[in-house]
Amino acid sequence: MNILSVIEKKKKKQELSTEEINFFVNGYTEGVIADYQISALLMAILLNGMSDRETYDMTMAMLHSGDVVDMSALGGVVCDKHSTGGIGDSTTLALAPILACCGVYVAKMSGRGLGFTGGTIDKLESIPDFDTALSEEEFFRTVKKVGCAVIGQTANLAPADKKLYALRDVTGTVDSIPLICGSIMSKKLASGSDTILLDVKYGSGAFMPTKESALELARKMVDIGTRAGKNIGALITDMEQPLSDHVGNSLEVIGIIEVLCGKRNRLYGEIKEVAVRLLQLSGKYDAHSAEEAFCDVVESGKALHKLAEMVTAQHGDASYILHPEKFPLGKKVEVVSDADGFVDKIRADDIGRAVTCLGGGRMKKEDKIDFSVGAVMNVELGSKVKRGDVLCTVYHNGKGLDEAVNLLKNAIHVGDKSPAPHKIAFAYVDKNGVELY
Repeated sequence: MNILSVIEKKKKKQELSTEEINFFVNGYTEGVIADYQISALLMAILLNGMSDRETYDMTMAMLHSGDVVDMSALGGVVCDKHSTGGIGDSTTLALAPILACCGVYVAKMSGRGLGFTGGTIDKLESIPDFDTALSEEEFFRTVKKVGCAVIGQTANLAPADKKLYALRDVTGTVDSIPLICGSIMSKKLASGSDTILLDVKYGSGAFMPTKESALELARKMVDIGTRAGKNIGALITDMEQPLSDHVGNSLEVIGIIEVLCGKRNRLYGEIKEVAVRLLQLSGKYDAHSAEEAFCDVVESGKALHKLAEMVTAQHGDASYILHPEKFPLGKKVEVVSDADGFVDKIRADDIGRAVTCLGGGRMKKEDKIDFSVGAVMNVELGSKVKRGDVLCTVYHNGKGLDEAVNLLKNAIHVGDKSPAPHKIAFAYVDKNGVELY
């Protein structure tokens, strides 16, 4: 077997065998096959696609290229949630304590942000002394004791994906659904959870531009997870505006605390939808009892105190959770409306870019993040505003302020008519099919 024959086969739109897929994944991971040859194969996959069987085999090869975590020692249901990324998507910070209060374990490995979408690990590290690099022993001990823990991804989790993604990023082959499936699902399956909810986002602030493309991606990932023996489902959710009204690392933690203290907004609605679906997938609840359990742990304050307990267990200062006014934030500048009317469009991606300009995101992996900057939205789609009303408040430390303000002004459009209401969720996908909302 040689890589040229594999490239030729996919170039001619033929299916690769399991052996051929294992050959190219393992060969590239081990450094035996050259970058330029895998680049040609990735482009052939982008142009000609892969069957469901090929995509599954590639995911399994990537999965077994490194460590596979065994969660069975926890002795209970272990849940995980993966989002395809979006502006103001801080749901993990609330879901982990909520689900732990409901009697399921959350042993989550998350990533850092790159570009204009924030990373869960960066947000948690805005809490002073919070440790996202626990040893495996301490990670499992924390999950067992507290019910939840969130750490950074280990270096040897699906190393094939790390190499392949770096190459895709510089060869124009990122937006291939089979390659996206392999990247996401190899890491999710390697993380060891038995119950997984995928949050697949679409819109201006998401990777998938349309409902239809998000639904296609969700179906294929659910198929992979089902074949792998997982309890898995996927929500298709809207990212035509920021999910949270707080965008930026410390600000998003503050936004989560507000939700756990009773604030009812879009972020609350998404957290509730994901939590209820995950609790049903776990097999411990039906739809009614899952919603009851969710409401109880949030309204009673149990989830907020569980978040503080997790922060303490991971060596962080939990006083910031109970007293969020302690978070240091930058200087404030208000962005105001130039006209009367309705907010009819919000470019979520430009809001993310604005926060990155301020120093709240990174364009290179080695960039240092300013946790104290960001934007708080005063409006959402459909909001009625008058000239001079505050659209959002910018927190800054001087860096990139003018560019950020211009981006924000252009991102929030005020028109004559109120837009149609935006549902948080468009559809739910599991092994039984698609449920439209």
